[in-house]
Amino acid sequence: MNEVAQAFIAEARSHLLADYLPKIERCLERLSDEQVWWRANERSNSVGNLLLHLEGNARQWIVSGVGGSPDRRERDQEFDERGRLSRERLLSTLRATLEEADGVLVRLDAPTLLERRSIQGLDVTVLAAVFHVVEHFSTHTGQIILLTKMLTDSDLAFYDFSEGLPRPNWGG
Repeated sequence: MNEVAQAFIAEARSHLLADYLPKIERCLERLSDEQVWWRANERSNSVGNLLLHLEGNARQWIVSGVGGSPDRRERDQEFDERGRLSRERLLSTLRATLEEADGVLVRLDAPTLLERRSIQGLDVTVLAAVFHVVEHFSTHTGQIILLTKMLTDSDLAFYDFSEGLPRPNWGG
């Protein structure tokens, strides 16, 4: 495989599974089920809605759009939900989807990255679809972190600076 394509795929996989997911997991460790569904107002999303949205987006764009699985996404339901699902269920569904997406990503090769797909009514390359999911996760992971800090008034201690440089601190 082309070295640049291989590096792109490796970075995408790392961001999703080794950076964003552990941060989301840390946030959910700190939140109660009630806090997961808290909204600042009706036009705002809860952490729970953001988790449903991330799962739906990754499934639609990577698992279905790139990987070819059927697309059964009902996007409006991701935002309409008001708290029937526990943090554990939300997280296990997100993890499972990211594992499926990772299975699709690991099978990609350089020529496939330039293939075109129709996803959410858009004509995009596979590379653009992967990039979209990674940047989408970044945005909403940041929102989840902000909401968690607001609701818990705590330092989430994502990094250990004891040796002067930041090292991921996913130990729990």
